[in-house]
Amino acid sequence: MNLFTAIKISSKGLTAERTRLGVASMNLANAHVTRTREGGPYRAKSVVFSSTPLETRQDGSISDEDGFEKKLSQLLQTVEVSQIVDDKTPFMEVFDPGHPDADEKGIVRLPNVNVMEQMVDLMSAQRAYEANISAIDTAKTMVLKAIDLAR
Repeated sequence: MNLFTAIKISSKGLTAERTRLGVASMNLANAHVTRTREGGPYRAKSVVFSSTPLETRQDGSISDEDGFEKKLSQLLQTVEVSQIVDDKTPFMEVFDPGHPDADEKGIVRLPNVNVMEQMVDLMSAQRAYEANISAIDTAKTMVLKAIDLAR
């Protein structure tokens, strides 16, 4: 595996974590929205990641005789966002007859956003983002050291 492959894997991780961060932020921003365009309260969203095989070289060539590079390229996986889905958790219902969105019994349906879970998701996405940045920085340092050695 060359060092640029490591950078490519980490950059895909950065993209996926950025999406996760955006969805968690959107959920927090809509945590109190009781009326959406579709009708009813806001429904929390979740990001679904999937692993996909890392693409090998475009020409399909393998550099060594023992096939190690080919075996490694078949094992390497990267992450991508496969979909963003609605959270199926039921809405919370509270008695508030003065609320404009209360039904005839005075019940208001609130979004199914769990603020604590979203905060944990934000922190987890931030840590994963930082880890991918660190991996890219390490690979970049190794590339620069290799260039220095080649001089």
